[in-house]
Amino acid sequence: MSESRVIEVVAAVIEHDGMVLACRRRPEKAAGGKWEFPGGKQEPGETPAQALVREISEELEVAIRVEGYLRTDETTVGDDVIRLTCMRARLIDGPPERSSDHDDLRWLAPEELPSMDWAAPDLPAVAELAGRPTTE
Repeated sequence: MSESRVIEVVAAVIEHDGMVLACRRRPEKAAGGKWEFPGGKQEPGETPAQALVREISEELEVAIRVEGYLRTDETTVGDDVIRLTCMRARLIDGPPERSSDHDDLRWLAPEELPSMDWAAPDLPAVAELAGRPTTE
């Protein structure tokens, strides 16, 4: 039995006018076709907020302000454990028009979030944002 590797990942729950940004992974990426909150891996020496600002700038070419912590959850994917820290964020400038990692960007009302096919690590945050209890 191989030992699990923990991968620290951050994600932005970007809110604008009561809507939340959902991003669909490009087909050639891991979890291709699944929806997620944008973000990425936290690098050594970065705080989660620093990593999130960097990742959103690289991925969506927009600046954000991190407004607070939402939740952290661990999900096993293959031999790895994804520790996903979701944080609430606001856009500093205009909304993103494209993404390096995604083929579709959609603004959804919180209650619409569960209707999308989400990547497993994002499901607890989706349930919380939609006001539904999370299942363990």
